[in-house]
Amino acid sequence: MNIAKWTRGVLLLTLLGAAPLHAQEGRPGKGLNEIPDPELNLMRGRYTVNGSSVAWFGVTMITQWNGGGQAARSALTLGMDFSKGGAPKVSFTPSVTVTAADAPLPATPGRSVDASGLQNVAGLTQSIQVAGDGNVASNTTQLTVRDGQAPEAGSQGQTLASVQHGGVNAVAQLDGNNAKVQLQIEGVGAVQQWIRNGSVGQSIALGSDGQAVSNRMQIDLVRQSLASNVPLSQNVAQAMTLVRGVGMGPGQ
Repeated sequence: MNIAKWTRGVLLLTLLGAAPLHAQEGRPGKGLNEIPDPELNLMRGRYTVNGSSVAWFGVTMITQWNGGGQAARSALTLGMDFSKGGAPKVSFTPSVTVTAADAPLPATPGRSVDASGLQNVAGLTQSIQVAGDGNVASNTTQLTVRDGQAPEAGSQGQTLASVQHGGVNAVAQLDGNNAKVQLQIEGVGAVQQWIRNGSVGQSIALGSDGQAVSNRMQIDLVRQSLASNVPLSQNVAQAMTLVRGVGMGPGQ
């Protein structure tokens, strides 16, 4: 399983807006058979509806933290260009910064936040766990669907950006099936966003006071009209071929 295949499953939820066709109860339709739920549950893929196809799928993640006179930021842009057909062209641009300060990180003995249980949650996840006072935390996600052309591809060479300074570790990474941004602050907590097999999520875990953290995720889906000489049935057949063997794995 890779991110491109999993993304096709996500796109199915956006593109299939039409109501399903059902045979009259007790009377099978002519040449039509209703697909049972267990079979539908196994279907994933990139589909075409109403003469449109997926041209481009992109995600921007920005995670920020401010506290104790320090500031850190971890961000990435992930793009998948489907406009040329076949396997998508993947682009990835990571970015991390840590602004140092003379003030030490706050010491908070005896506090702890355990977010390990989120590893067993699939689908879309947003989590905020706080053990402290005077903190500001937010998770925001925005989905934009529009018609048009695929944007120009970004960088494809670098798959990891990381920096560590004064107890703050910032990471933006594309690693096989996973894309993530993460800020880990020694003695304070961790803030992260991710896309991985079967899971998209944001989490904040703080065990200190007076911290300001935020996660922001922007998901963009660009559709384009199919050429008039390309039958819709052909594209649906291609989509059905793509879905075989694609499943949902463990996620957060």
